[in-house]
Amino acid sequence: MLDFLIAMVGSRPIEIAAFFLGLINVTLLVRRSIWNYPFGMAMVTLYVWIFFENKLYGQSALQFVYFGIQAYGLMHWLGKRDATGGVIVRRLTMKQGAIIAAAVILASISIGAVMAAMTDAAAPFADGLTTAIFLAAQMLLALRYLENWILWIIGDVFAVGLYWSQDLQPTAALYAIFLVLSTIGYFNWRRAHRAGVAAT
Repeated sequence: MLDFLIAMVGSRPIEIAAFFLGLINVTLLVRRSIWNYPFGMAMVTLYVWIFFENKLYGQSALQFVYFGIQAYGLMHWLGKRDATGGVIVRRLTMKQGAIIAAAVILASISIGAVMAAMTDAAAPFADGLTTAIFLAAQMLLALRYLENWILWIIGDVFAVGLYWSQDLQPTAALYAIFLVLSTIGYFNWRRAHRAGVAAT
């Protein structure tokens, strides 16, 4: 704990800012609030540079995609609310889930292989794995699917180790918190789906 606090104090302001933006973003997502998107867009903008500087090129490039998906998600959520302004949760079919799982596996291997062959990436295959998982999770989130949280949980586990190994302690801590919030988010969204209640 002491080592973490020392690392936080010694971290650059840009990473500390991204930490708090991300914390607010996911907290609002757990509540199914559309207001998560402005904070999420600000966070990913900062992480483009943070990850690039630390040679996590897949994660850096992913932030551009995140920004676009979040912009789409914002518009999609605006059009999928009831009279109370709530966001309605959906579920994947078994077939859709299997297709997404296969796509994530293939994408993670492909991204990792490309980065290993063409860049000086610090951890190409770990980077590729988290990149593929988080990309799929972000797309499912924008489309309001409950299963986005399962992918976030899996990705967060890998991300904590990856970011800590690259001396990104605040970011590793953020993803550890994301892991807890993603678990809460899954049960929250599942409860809302079962009740057929839109979020406020």
